Amino acid sequence: MNHLLTVEQLSSGEIADILKLAKEFKKGRGKPRQKQPLKGQTWALIFNKASTRTRVSFEVGIGELGGTSLCLSTNDIQMGRGETVADTARTLSRYIHGIVIRTYAQRDIEQFARAGTIPVINALTDDEHPCQILADLLTVVEKLGTLKGKKVVFFGDGACNVCNSWLFGAAKTGMEMWVAAPKKFQPGAEWVKRAAGNIHVTENVNEAAKNADVLYTDVWVSMGKEAEATERLKVLAPYQVNASVLKQAKPGALVMHCLPAYVGKEITADVFDANLKTIFDQAENRLHAQKAIMALLAKHR
Repeated sequence: MNHLLTVEQLSSGEIADILKLAKEFKKGRGKPRQKQPLKGQTWALIFNKASTRTRVSFEVGIGELGGTSLCLSTNDIQMGRGETVADTARTLSRYIHGIVIRTYAQRDIEQFARAGTIPVINALTDDEHPCQILADLLTVVEKLGTLKGKKVVFFGDGACNVCNSWLFGAAKTGMEMWVAAPKKFQPGAEWVKRAAGNIHVTENVNEAAKNADVLYTDVWVSMGKEAEATERLKVLAPYQVNASVLKQAKPGALVMHCLPAYVGKEITADVFDANLKTIFDQAENRLHAQKAIMALLAKHR
């Protein structure tokens, strides 16, 4: 593994390695003799989109692995104001040891990876959110003990980056995945075909939720979609995760949300409050999963 650009590009073995190491980092956090594979290294973060969990967890993770973090924005550097992505990659590769990029176009991080000579991590693009899904898989393993054969259901905007990454994450780990979404917000047929797993897409909420092990949702109005808010809220309303949906799932099914949550929209207050531990364990696991990703990338440089 030279970069983490997509879940699609990861093998099942690489996912297993990330989850195994993430567990070790979580168990050993704060204890003496922690591994510091980034000692003496500087990693940069370029964030063209706002972030809470991603930015903080990466900065903390770099520090805990012994490295130094350098946060940049398009206001700080020339990329996007005349200098190409490729030339930025070539320049920064002479100064730093790795980079974390949160941006809009997937092609930009892929171009950066091709032109540069340092590991590149996708911290979110319009196409995928691989770090989130790896943290999610870690959470499911912790709570349910295994991934293979578990049924996960994504409710709401199934045409988003989180759902795209979940398609590949589920397929590569042997999970059964359902997407419950209105036609307009279902994942593209090409994404489902590429994932090539045990994947089902439906408009029927109850059919999807039946005997589910994991119920998953995300915001209905993502960054850049604010102009569509009124229509989105109306069309997606029947796909809310609520008590009725929960009754269709297995007893003790996990309720997950990648945050930020808009309670009363994609999830009801009672369901959200009853599942706070799982949801915020999920948020914490961003730190441990991302530390594992960076450590493995540093190892294979």
